[in-house]
Amino acid sequence: MASPTESTAIEALLHEERVFPPDPAFTRNANVNDPGVYERAQSDPEAFWADWARQLDWIKPWDTVCTWDPPHAQWFVGGQINVSANCLDRHLKTARRNKAAIIFEGEPGDTRVLTYHDLWREVNRFAGVLKNLGVNKGDRVTIYLPMIPEAAVAMLACTRIGAPHSVVFGGFSADSLRERINDSQSKVLITSDGGFRRGNVVPLKAACDAALDGGACPSIESVIVFNRTTTDESQTPMQAGRDHWWHRLLEDAPRLVEPEPMDSEDPLYILYTSGSTGKPKGILHTTGGYLTQVHATTKCVFDLKDEDVYWCTADVGWVTGHSYVVYGPLAAGATVLMYEGAPDFPARDRFWALVEKYGVTILYTAPTAIRAFMKWGTEHPDKHDMTSLRLLGSVGEPINPEAWMWYHEHIGGGRCPVVDTWWQTETGAIMITPLPGLVATKPGSATRPFPGIEADVVDEQGNSVPPGGGGFLVLRRPWPSMLRTLWGDDARYRQVYWSRFDGRFYFAGDGAKRDEDGYFWLLGRVDDVMLVAGHNISTMEVESALVDHPSVAEAAVIGRTHEIKGQAIAAFVTVKDGTGATPEFAAELKEHVSKKLGAICRPDDILFSAELPKTRSGKIMRRLLRDIAEGRALGDTTTLADPNVVSSLKDRYESQEG
Repeated sequence: MASPTESTAIEALLHEERVFPPDPAFTRNANVNDPGVYERAQSDPEAFWADWARQLDWIKPWDTVCTWDPPHAQWFVGGQINVSANCLDRHLKTARRNKAAIIFEGEPGDTRVLTYHDLWREVNRFAGVLKNLGVNKGDRVTIYLPMIPEAAVAMLACTRIGAPHSVVFGGFSADSLRERINDSQSKVLITSDGGFRRGNVVPLKAACDAALDGGACPSIESVIVFNRTTTDESQTPMQAGRDHWWHRLLEDAPRLVEPEPMDSEDPLYILYTSGSTGKPKGILHTTGGYLTQVHATTKCVFDLKDEDVYWCTADVGWVTGHSYVVYGPLAAGATVLMYEGAPDFPARDRFWALVEKYGVTILYTAPTAIRAFMKWGTEHPDKHDMTSLRLLGSVGEPINPEAWMWYHEHIGGGRCPVVDTWWQTETGAIMITPLPGLVATKPGSATRPFPGIEADVVDEQGNSVPPGGGGFLVLRRPWPSMLRTLWGDDARYRQVYWSRFDGRFYFAGDGAKRDEDGYFWLLGRVDDVMLVAGHNISTMEVESALVDHPSVAEAAVIGRTHEIKGQAIAAFVTVKDGTGATPEFAAELKEHVSKKLGAICRPDDILFSAELPKTRSGKIMRRLLRDIAEGRALGDTTTLADPNVVSSLKDRYESQEG
């Protein structure tokens, strides 16, 4: 077996020449249009963040902006604040009182509009429900709801009384729900009888019953059930003494609950993120710093104005739903569109019909969704008038240049700036992003760190990598919305995020390169980097080269063991409708990648598939693809949206190998 010299640098192979400068008309009216903001924030980041914190309503001012005892930071120390008061109460003193806060459309087509006053009233009443059930400051509450306004109501009610919430995505299994309840030791579980997804009812209450069966979650004292899907309450099994209908509890609840003064560093929420192995990590976010950064980024990155209709398509079960459906937009006084269902039900133009119907001006969605829209074809957006759109955003994973261009041209009509954002559950808020009135964009690049954020690309020893090179993405100093620890496991927090570089930097787990203009290009998870004949090659770059072919809709790439090269590249490819998945086309794709990136990146294997294995949040499960390519038993598939996809792929890969 050959033993090539291993390089610790990640190869930076993809070159993108297209540049889109800001439209001068957009810049003139942008919320941030002074280039000096970067230098001011760099020279005194604490003053920068303090200026943003002062835009919020504080019950008691802070004494110290930031204390930093690595790896633990505290922000706005000594200050007191309440999140629900900043998202609701302060707007009631202004013309926003009767402005739409949430516009909701359910998958079946039912609609509701809640003004800021309506939402304030509902949050107060539900906060009273929680207090009547004995929920006090510091008690944890688990929320397991579909994408309906009551999810935001429940979250804000928890923040009103100082009860940290743990939102569990409504697609997760009973086992996943049980694990999260028991780790957080939640006192109350909030759910609904069900939710709608692709014309079917997702049985949420049944999953809760299975999770709690036999006293498996002893900390749960009460279950609150919202009636979403049934006209006959008797059809929903309810356990006497434990289970309560939401609307019945409201009858005896006080109509006004004063917001609890919360220390800036009091826990706000726990959000579980699962790694490829081991138990989920309970990311702990606190109050004042988190709200400051999500508010600042909402205003600056999305250029949010009072007249905007803002739609972030994420579910509240993910951090994007926490930060950019609920807390950031509502703190900024936005009108937020919430949609319950799938983007392709009852037809593949559902998203574009919603944009047209509600006059959406800002759209924030995931590259996975964009690639699905590409695969479905331009005829679906072409049916609708989407000239209301003025800004597009991307979130969730690196966006390949061709998906960026398709989004820009076919959804934004070539006129909307595209803000590609990098951040994580752990960071709490956007970290790397263009400011749309200031920064020229490049397809596939998240461009520059947000003002006040110090990101770097380093090698294995922690030395900055020169422009043009690839390495490990790190954050050199604390930021307000950073996770404070892992719930109940500070040793794991230190080990997972701070041990790679001996506590000097926060290590995000992602690879990145930085070009000659200082722009960051995300290369995907370091765990997904392939070592091919001594070269560290990013899966993202090979996937981008594949999707660059006009007949490819989506691709996932992994490295499999190879006795000579160390690893060989295996590609799983979904083609656009009408393209034949033939051996000849596979050979054409291999040559296409070779021309785009060099012969070292030529895939050894290409397997065509109608679908790729994805989590319910839309992320491709490369770990399972590696299991398939290596001939191993499949790992945990409980978080997959459709477990049948991976078993079918395994059968096809094995038959191809045979």
